[in-house]
Amino acid sequence: MTKTAYHHGDLRAELLHAAAEQIAADGVDAVSLRALAQRAGVSHAAPAHHFGNRQGLLTELAIEGFDLLAAELRSAAGDFREAAVAYVRFAHRYPGHFDVMFRRDLLRHGDERLVAARERSGDELRSGMTASAVAPDDSRAARLAAWSLVHGLATLWREGALEGSQLGGDDPEELARRMVATVEFSGA
Repeated sequence: MTKTAYHHGDLRAELLHAAAEQIAADGVDAVSLRALAQRAGVSHAAPAHHFGNRQGLLTELAIEGFDLLAAELRSAAGDFREAAVAYVRFAHRYPGHFDVMFRRDLLRHGDERLVAARERSGDELRSGMTASAVAPDDSRAARLAAWSLVHGLATLWREGALEGSQLGGDDPEELARRMVATVEFSGA
C-alpha cells in the first residue's frame, strides 16, 4: 500500500467528493485536477492517475450521480408523484452531481458505464409512468413531459431562480409535492 493510499484511504472517492462539493459551491468551471490534488494534499498527478483528465473526473461524478439518482427514485416504488419528489430531493442532496449529469459537453457521453447508469436512472423514473393509462403512441411524449416537469423544477431551484419568487419556497421537496399534486397525470 502506498503512502497516499494509506493516508487517504480511498483517494478516488475523496476526489469525487471534493469535486462534488466544489461544483455545488463554486460551479463546474471551478473544478480542476490540480486544485483537487492540492485540496486533498496529494501530488498533482494523483487525480490524473484515477481519472485521466477533467472530463474523466466529471464522467465518473456523473456515473456516481446517476447511480445515486436511481437509488433515490427506487424509493418511490413506481409512484410518479413520489418519484418527482425523489428527483428533486436528489438534486437538493447532491447538487454537485446534478450540475454535471446532463452536461454532455463535459462528459465522455459514449462511456458505456455512463450510458448504463443513465439508463438505470431513466428506468426508475419511467417506472412511475408504467401504470399510466397513457395511450401507447403518447407514452414518449408523456414521459418527456413528466421528466421535463421534475427536472425543470430541480433546475430552477438549484439555479436560484425561485429564490424570492412568489412561486418558490424554502423546501424544494414540499414544492415538488405541491407541484405534482396540481398536475393531472393519467393513471398516476
